[in-house]
Amino acid sequence: MMIGLGPLLLVFILGPCLTPPTLAQDDYRYRHFLEQHYDLNPRGRNDAYCDTMMRRRGLTSPCKDTNTFIHGTSNNIKAVCEDENGKPYGANFRISKSPFQVTTCKLRGGSNRPPCRYRATAGSRDIVIACEHGLPVHFDESFYRP
Repeated sequence: MMIGLGPLLLVFILGPCLTPPTLAQDDYRYRHFLEQHYDLNPRGRNDAYCDTMMRRRGLTSPCKDTNTFIHGTSNNIKAVCEDENGKPYGANFRISKSPFQVTTCKLRGGSNRPPCRYRATAGSRDIVIACEHGLPVHFDESFYRP
């Protein structure tokens, strides 16, 4: 019985080590994208929201100049990487076919050293993202619909 379990145990131990590096890297980049730009249920969308979220997400050492939070489900954001809710835009980007609720936080003042204070702009916009292997990995910009 121990001999039969040996190969199975080996698969469970070595399996994670055999994961292709690109998949692991894509997953890291996707999680990083979510950490910086995703907030499904914002509490307020004002200056205090930006101050809190930028600090919570680790974007204040040094103070990041501008950051946009997307308020939509992660599945809807991922759909921009597919034809379902996105279309090619420029060389390596995708633009959403439908607008998302977003809050853009822009640094107030000239210093990028804490304490960081932000001005919030809330709106509904098309988003432009870069995708790798069907996952969003970089937020490029957002546009107000005409």
